[in-house]
Amino acid sequence: MLRFGPFQKPDSSMANIKSARKRASQAITRRAHNASLRTSVRTAIKNVTKAVAAGGKDAAAKALRETQRVIDRVVAKGVIHRNAGDRQKSRLAQAVKGLK
Repeated sequence: MLRFGPFQKPDSSMANIKSARKRASQAITRRAHNASLRTSVRTAIKNVTKAVAAGGKDAAAKALRETQRVIDRVVAKGVIHRNAGDRQKSRLAQAVKGLK
């Protein structure tokens, strides 16, 4: 499950101290978990924008409620900043409100 970026070598910067090795391993695991949470937020936002583009107000409102829950959960975990989450929710709500 160890994954490295395009500019990182697998063993070039591995620490010698046991606690530092553990922290590096935890950081890799945490990074993967946070990435999956960010992906779930993006997917939820796409669901709302698709519903808005389709023009269904009820479907868009339902998708908006679900997306707001997902964004709030990710903000509470500290994966994205509170203001960024509020901004995304506000823009989506404006888009849904603009439907007739």
